Amino acid sequence: MRISDTEVKKIINSPSPAIVHAIVEAGEAHNREQDRQLVEAVTKEVLATGDRDAMIDELRSQIAAGLYNPSGEEIVDAMLRRAVADNVR
Repeated sequence: MRISDTEVKKIINSPSPAIVHAIVEAGEAHNREQDRQLVEAVTKEVLATGDRDAMIDELRSQIAAGLYNPSGEEIVDAMLRRAVADNVR
């Protein structure tokens, strides 16, 4: 799953960006309940974005047509974004 730049910006600009940065940089939560609430709020916001369905449909079309060929850079980008997202959970 790719996390778009828009989604990353939403996380960074969320109500408590200091908490997100602390989790990512330190690798541990300082206040688990507050972190859980932040993750729930960001998750709801990300899921509410309408462009996700369109992006998924476009990717499915490209895959079906054999036209989806991500570059190595895109693959690494997706891996790093996933690692960041997993630390936010």
